[in-house]
Amino acid sequence: MLLEPREVPLGGPRAMTVRRTLPHKQIRTVGAWCFVDHYGPESVHMSVPPHPHIGLQTVSWLLSGEIEHRDSLGSLQRVRAGELNLMTAGVGIAHSEYSMGDDPLHGVQLWVALTDEYRNMIAGFEHHHDLPDLTIGTADCRVIVGDFAGALSPAQVYSPLVGVEVTLAGSVVLPLSPQFEYAVLAVDDAVDVQDHRVPRAAMQYLGWGATSVEVTGSGRILLLGGEPLAEDLLMWWNFVGRSHTEIQQAREQWESGDGRFGDVVGDTLPRLPAPALPTVALKPRPSRR
Repeated sequence: MLLEPREVPLGGPRAMTVRRTLPHKQIRTVGAWCFVDHYGPESVHMSVPPHPHIGLQTVSWLLSGEIEHRDSLGSLQRVRAGELNLMTAGVGIAHSEYSMGDDPLHGVQLWVALTDEYRNMIAGFEHHHDLPDLTIGTADCRVIVGDFAGALSPAQVYSPLVGVEVTLAGSVVLPLSPQFEYAVLAVDDAVDVQDHRVPRAAMQYLGWGATSVEVTGSGRILLLGGEPLAEDLLMWWNFVGRSHTEIQQAREQWESGDGRFGDVVGDTLPRLPAPALPTVALKPRPSRR
């Protein structure tokens, strides 16, 4: 199934074009991956002032450019192409992100839904610049999270999950786990996934049960996969929860300056205000239509 992106603005002096493939009206999650934004390459300053998260991990992955991350734990970290910033929101965290330098910004922002067992854990932050690399045929692979073809990322995740950047130079057959569901995101150019043409910034959902997938093209793709999520999620703004009451409480706490989220250390810009809740109760949704 082809998941075509929809364009959404990302703030700043001049809004960036962001192409969102997850959540999709038919497929809301791939494993625990619940949010996929692809942006750039674009020579524009990205400015995302302090804002909150609950119930998820953010995976910041750059293809070019540089971003500075700050959060309410006191973290201050630059992330560059090929490096991983992994923030675990858990019960609550606030952070900000700003692009640095003049290189065109090109990247992917992903969220991982924390399962009910872990979604109220204490917040945390990791940065990894030394990630495992391997070659399969003519393709170079960098393992962002999880275990792929025997190469294990040092990043801490809380459900069976994998994310790999693959640089193509023709056709390659990538190994899959039949227990996982997968999707392929075309980040540089259109590619062929099995017999399906996948335009740039679109995602091909593969389902589960396969032991391999053939991808043909040039440039980079992301292979995302994981054990199908057995929980219904309620996603609103920057929150991943399970009930309207939970989301409403988190919003009120952010707006009131409650200590649940803390302050982003060293950031002097005003915090992003939360949007108004809809007039009807929010309801959790299953992972697929």
